[in-house]
Amino acid sequence: MGAEEALYDDDDLDEADIVEWYEARPMTVSTAVATGSIIGAFALGVLTAVGALALMGHFDD
Repeated sequence: MGAEEALYDDDDLDEADIVEWYEARPMTVSTAVATGSIIGAFALGVLTAVGALALMGHFDD
């Protein structure tokens, strides 16, 4: 018995289960969560920039 015969055995098709596929809903977030994540990302960027400038000033001396 070859691989194709093992995969497409006619006896298995009679006992096959019906599988229903559903399209996933698009991910939605509230306005508050979206605003919070944007403000958080901006704050993280500001902290990174301030930290980088502080390190550059420290090593410049």
